[in-house]
Amino acid sequence: MQGTRVYLVRHGETEWNNSGRYQGHSDVDLSSKGRLQAELLRERFRHISLDGVYSSDLSRARETAVTIAAPHGLEVNTVTGLREINFGTWEGLTYQEIVASFPCEWEAWRRDPANKIVPGGESFRQVKERVWEAFNGIVRQEMGRSILLVAHGGSLRTLICAILGLDLTAVWRFRLDNTGVSIVDCYDDKHILVLLNDTHHLETLGGPDGSGIL
Repeated sequence: MQGTRVYLVRHGETEWNNSGRYQGHSDVDLSSKGRLQAELLRERFRHISLDGVYSSDLSRARETAVTIAAPHGLEVNTVTGLREINFGTWEGLTYQEIVASFPCEWEAWRRDPANKIVPGGESFRQVKERVWEAFNGIVRQEMGRSILLVAHGGSLRTLICAILGLDLTAVWRFRLDNTGVSIVDCYDDKHILVLLNDTHHLETLGGPDGSGIL
């Protein structure tokens, strides 16, 4: 039985990634380094067959997807459900600023990310539900094909937890670097994680240095 191969990609670096600021739904553009990362990823995918390209509607993901899709002559389909977690009042702040201003809320969210809602934002359970729905809708539409999906550190972490049947506390147990590539093969009765966070295309930059859920 032929499955659907999905290449999961985290967007390239932004200035907020570089400065450690939580982005969430804030529409932050790629940095010059992020654009270079996307160009290196474009070369990695140049000779990989792609039938469709999907992206979060936020510009950092969309621009990454457009860069990869260009040699294939494919349009990028934007899907709001693939957005990053909404960080509410934490957006634009660093980890240190959040811990200083929201110590109780931060600790509660860190211990129970599935159920604790970021002030003015979302819980990881809410993110997982919308991303999982969007992902499965795309897979049903593209059954038996090979597709690229570009999203965000937090949204992709919840998706991988859903694919593997992991509790959402596992979002802290693996890293997804900027332009890191993961692969999932999807069948009617199961999804198989084939690759997680491969960044060999960044070797000319000295390796990855962008991780976390920002």
